[in-house]
Amino acid sequence: MRGKPAGAATLLTLTPAPPSPDRAAATQEERELVAAVLDRDRKAAARLVELHADTVYAYVRHRLAPRADLVDDVVQEVFLALWDNLAAFRGDSSMRAWVLGIARHKIEDFYRSQLRQPGALTEEDAGGQPEPPRDPSLDENLDSARLEEKTRRVLESLPQHYSLALLWRYWEGRSARDIAAHTGRSEKAVERLLARARAEFKRRWTDA
Repeated sequence: MRGKPAGAATLLTLTPAPPSPDRAAATQEERELVAAVLDRDRKAAARLVELHADTVYAYVRHRLAPRADLVDDVVQEVFLALWDNLAAFRGDSSMRAWVLGIARHKIEDFYRSQLRQPGALTEEDAGGQPEPPRDPSLDENLDSARLEEKTRRVLESLPQHYSLALLWRYWEGRSARDIAAHTGRSEKAVERLLARARAEFKRRWTDA
């Protein structure tokens, strides 16, 4: 059955916003827990994971939606980075804010690494073919209804470099210039990749 165009009144509720980091300084309990972990206290290490695993998982899942298949790997990278950098924790912010800061950087690293992969930007994206026409209404719908169920299904069905490019552009709010700077690609190549990703998204949305 042919679905309604993107932006129809049937769009469902969005998922909750990711947790906001707590800007307050670390508590004495947090400082003591970190000190115990650095002293190789296994129970303290398990307690640290227990306290922050759900928050990190929810944050990463939200930022990578709908790519649920990628969440576990990124969460693992977050905790590996946490252990590697725990000695640098100074307590200027809460442990939760510090851990979410690591998660934010790891998500940026993930987008960057994926769009640097060979084939993520092809010769077609770099030039040589007319750019598909830009549809302002699609831009608006991708931004306002990105986590609605149909949008999720369509994004999941796209080639990974298309879905990640759209997520980085619309979900993370990064410009083509930002993406180009982080991937070592030309801005024109990124613009063409986004244009083709939007065109494919629109085609699959219409046919869904």
